[in-house]
Amino acid sequence: MTHSLHGVLPVLHTPFHASGEIDYETLRAEIDYVYAAGADGIVLAMVSEVLRLSERERREVAEFMARENAGRGSVTISVGAESTPQAVAYARHAEESGATALMAIPPLSAALDETQLRAYYAAIVEATALPVVVQDASGYVGQPLAAQFQAALWREWGERVLFKPESVPVGPVISAINELTGGGAGIFDGSGGTFLVDSYRRGLAGTMPGSDLIDSLVALWRALQNGDEERIDTIAPLVTALLAHATSLDAYVALEKHILVRRGIFRNTLTRAPAGYALDEVTRAEVDRLFDRLQTVTRGTV
Repeated sequence: MTHSLHGVLPVLHTPFHASGEIDYETLRAEIDYVYAAGADGIVLAMVSEVLRLSERERREVAEFMARENAGRGSVTISVGAESTPQAVAYARHAEESGATALMAIPPLSAALDETQLRAYYAAIVEATALPVVVQDASGYVGQPLAAQFQAALWREWGERVLFKPESVPVGPVISAINELTGGGAGIFDGSGGTFLVDSYRRGLAGTMPGSDLIDSLVALWRALQNGDEERIDTIAPLVTALLAHATSLDAYVALEKHILVRRGIFRNTLTRAPAGYALDEVTRAEVDRLFDRLQTVTRGTV
């Protein structure tokens, strides 16, 4: 089934000036870079440090992304919040700004029962005409969403609702959602690429990795679509080995901003404080070694 949202959709990282303000010139360069590498759209979400942005910044970044996207692909904006009115306000603003899809994690400050979770997602879905990606980010924050609960949302709203399951283990959850929806649900890999091969073979509409390895992940996605097992077996193990160092949300951000500096896209690796992780010298050296090797095999020069 072809879904309204599909393909390789990188989650952009938010660059900052030393002053702490968002560096929009670098963000523009990041958007240009991912499209030049073959991305099918752009996403504002967790590794964008969206939870550390102010309400004004979240709105400004959403507006900027939609404007700079210039029709080159889809624009998915994270609208999850701690209250339903906040999430609805973010959703309506994203639609007004030109977003083509929304994504929402559940509230993080309380363990909610399924009645409250359904009411939260119903309010977001019904607030706009846009598709909504239900993001279970419980691999690093929040509580898991049962596959049965997610399938019930799909049965109620159909293709308006898509899914990005990140609870561990990811693969069986993807299979369960597919089984419960008869293969009709649009599901996105959220492992950054670590489990993309396994997830793809269970049935995916696309993947939402970070922007740092986008050329390699576009190449891997195309190899999966083409059944090119040799290419898959060349790229995937290096992606997995590199991302093994991303052991938390803050680790993902630190690692991926380091690689974006290596690429010459970012000017620095600054993140919003407080952050719970920083690359040490040994990890940085190994990440660099793996990144260099991955670039070689992605370009087909080995």
